[in-house]
Amino acid sequence: MKLWKLAFRNLLGNGLKTWLTVFILSLSFVLIIFMQGILAGWDRQAIRDMKQWEIGGGQYWSERYDPYDPFTLDSAAVTFPETFREAYEAGTVEPILIATGTIFPSGRSMPVMIKGIRPEQQLLRLPTAHLKSDDGTIPAIIGYGMAKQAGLNKGDYLTLRWRDAHGTFEAAEIYIADLFSTFVPAVDNGQLWLPLETLQQMILKPNAATIIVQSEEHPVAAAEGWVFKSTDELTRTLRETLRAKRVGQSIFYIIFLLLGLLAVFDTQMLAIFRRRREIGTFVALGMTQKEVIRLFTLEGTLNAVLAVILGAIYGIPVFFYFSKQGIPMPADVSDFGVAISDKIYPAYPLTLVMGSLLLIISITALVSYLPARKIARMNPTDAIKGKTT
Repeated sequence: MKLWKLAFRNLLGNGLKTWLTVFILSLSFVLIIFMQGILAGWDRQAIRDMKQWEIGGGQYWSERYDPYDPFTLDSAAVTFPETFREAYEAGTVEPILIATGTIFPSGRSMPVMIKGIRPEQQLLRLPTAHLKSDDGTIPAIIGYGMAKQAGLNKGDYLTLRWRDAHGTFEAAEIYIADLFSTFVPAVDNGQLWLPLETLQQMILKPNAATIIVQSEEHPVAAAEGWVFKSTDELTRTLRETLRAKRVGQSIFYIIFLLLGLLAVFDTQMLAIFRRRREIGTFVALGMTQKEVIRLFTLEGTLNAVLAVILGAIYGIPVFFYFSKQGIPMPADVSDFGVAISDKIYPAYPLTLVMGSLLLIISITALVSYLPARKIARMNPTDAIKGKTT
């Protein structure tokens, strides 16, 4: 306890130099936690959006389905399993049929992925209620990203061409019943959504599906010819992207840390030389060299403790503001293929904050200890006289 009081008194005795060091360290703390919070918030938002718009509580894939190979789509559409019939009627699973096609907006051709889904479904946030039609027309819904790519608007009519199960090309007129806004590219970019039964009739595959989306409440069940994909597996690409970004941001973390740690290291080195008489006096009064080293290490570590307090004073309001108001993202940023909303709301889990603080305080203590080791090589008599060895 005496060492703590003495270290704190010595630290405050340095005056402005201490507070400059503390401010630089606190700025490093705040920036590191803020940048980590952005990635944590992005991770949380993107996964939530993917669950709400695309993957639900997991998906069953036809064992022939390969999303990276469009040539497998014809053979991947198989009969919906009867084991899911009760869950289908209860709305806890939703079949989706996928096919390839071409649309011709404004006289030009554009390849699309045609996806059929029930108009009555409530599992995904897609506005599928607009897919109901009683006049024999074929309604379709698309995202605003797709509408921008194709130059389409709500109510537009256009020609859709596809190939049926026998390899015959067919064409029909469809109309855009509604546009929806989403930040999940997999349900927007190049995607055309039609009524499930209509698409099944178009490609001559009644009661067929390519994937089956289930709710989070639905238990995982085995079905012959179908492979279950968990949400962790379906969001792996997103997590790997965020992990790569964290690695890239580590360069900035190192820069921020070096700014603060350099100030601590410089202060400790300068203190060793400027306080030689004080060190010699401590030893002459009965302090062991280990206790003196511990004192100087403690002084450096207290810089980090004060930096945490100062950073909390101005950092917490900043964190709170952006977690509520969000950080605007550039327009069309989702075109890169990753789910990113127009605003990212940073998240600051307790494990993230405490882990960052403990790591930085530990590194600060280490940086404070390294120059303090020089004390062990000092001769107390020479130190009192102001000499160094």
